[in-house]
Amino acid sequence: MSFRDPDQNAPAGAAGKYTTHAAEETVALGRKLAPALEPGSIVLLRGDLGAGKTTLVKGIAEGFQAAEADRVTSPTFTLIHEYRAPEITLYHIDLYRIDTQRELDTLALDDLMDGSSILLIEWGEKFERFRRERDVEIAIEHRGGDERVVLFSN
Repeated sequence: MSFRDPDQNAPAGAAGKYTTHAAEETVALGRKLAPALEPGSIVLLRGDLGAGKTTLVKGIAEGFQAAEADRVTSPTFTLIHEYRAPEITLYHIDLYRIDTQRELDTLALDDLMDGSSILLIEWGEKFERFRRERDVEIAIEHRGGDERVVLFSN
């Protein structure tokens, strides 16, 4: 991996800024950050369309041994994908097409929240509740080509 920022060697779980230069590096970063995500967490994934949110989730899923990277796909049309690991369930949720609280309520996301799950929510910042309740925020900025800057904060 060639993360090139000063805090590139920050231990997993530490807030930090990371730069990746290929999809494979973004997946590897997801694997590195996975141990920082605790069961019961709500994780907001922020970034424009095509920023690399699902690519990062591929690594997170691998980090938890919930799925191989090539089995992780964007939930843009299905809204929720579930990946089961031996001791945790990851829910990858895409709220891009959800515009109202009523539409959000129909997803019954509260039913997914428990001490053995992590909710990885794309476009969750559209709803005040998730901005307020989030445990971790991962913002991804596409800098052109394959370069991404990933900001991890808790």
